[in-house]
Amino acid sequence: MSIFGWLKNRMFGDLAIDLGTASTLVFLKGKGIVLQEPSIVVINKENGKVEAVGSRAKEMLGKTPANVVAVKPMRDGVIADFEITEKMLDFFIKKSTNNRSVLLRPRIIIGIPTGITQVERRAVKDVALRAKASEVYLVEQPVSAAIGAELPISEPTGNMIVDIGGGTTDIAVISLDGIVFNHSIRIAGNEMDEVIIHYLKKKYNLLIGERSAEMVKIQIGSAYPLDKPLTMEIKGRDLREGIPKTIVIDDQEIREALEEVVSSIVNAIKIALEKTPPELSADIIDRGIILTGGGALLKNLDKRIREETQLPVFITDDPISTVVLGAGKMLDDLDLLKKISRI
Repeated sequence: MSIFGWLKNRMFGDLAIDLGTASTLVFLKGKGIVLQEPSIVVINKENGKVEAVGSRAKEMLGKTPANVVAVKPMRDGVIADFEITEKMLDFFIKKSTNNRSVLLRPRIIIGIPTGITQVERRAVKDVALRAKASEVYLVEQPVSAAIGAELPISEPTGNMIVDIGGGTTDIAVISLDGIVFNHSIRIAGNEMDEVIIHYLKKKYNLLIGERSAEMVKIQIGSAYPLDKPLTMEIKGRDLREGIPKTIVIDDQEIREALEEVVSSIVNAIKIALEKTPPELSADIIDRGIILTGGGALLKNLDKRIREETQLPVFITDDPISTVVLGAGKMLDDLDLLKKISRI
């Protein structure tokens, strides 16, 4: 490889990764977001071979034969299956860099939840190093999201950000490039899907899969009454008859199903507000609460939080991408990265 080619790879080879419970996003320096795929791997149990990763693997959920299993290696924002996470991350890195020379080991920034243990952080770092990273920096997701949302985190003012992902809800008050207070609960988007499945099973004796539950959440799920009622046709299996069944449900029913999860998230925000230092609380009254993460897209969640906190609430322009965009910005500011990264 010529020196020009090496320099070009070095310039564009570094990565920022939001390794999430529900999905993984990759930002390639000089290119922007180059990958956004579900954090799912399909494995052949007989020979251990990876059959599919990401979007292709999600399409196979609930449809695989007995010898093939779909695995979600991330759970509650942390690694549940080290070996499969390594295979998944290696696949995503190669796909993001178009299988560039293995001689070049990229620097990688990875967003992590605030509430994880030192052992869990070490596992994330180890899996990235085994996936051919030269250096790994761990950045707490609320900080990365705040940078992605272009909040003035270096100033002596309070910024409250709520990152609702697939496995965790991270709430943080950030000032002077650091987290002053944080509160994390392992209740988020995946829990919403689970309570929808349970609700339909209990009320209608209808069994649906994870993908169907997610579609229900996206299409008619809400945290606060809608201006216009919504209905949706759902297909599943009748648990009493054992045959396919179709029902029609409305947004009020799904709002009822989601109530416990939504209340948990709102209560966690209230706890964070109660424990925030008074001087920073005054800033939050002026600046409001910033919502990000895929869970922030639940219809009228911002209205529900505004109603219960009496504070301004704003959703970032691209909630799903905010964390990885912030991590991507840090690839160009190594001084800031070293200041806020965690071991």
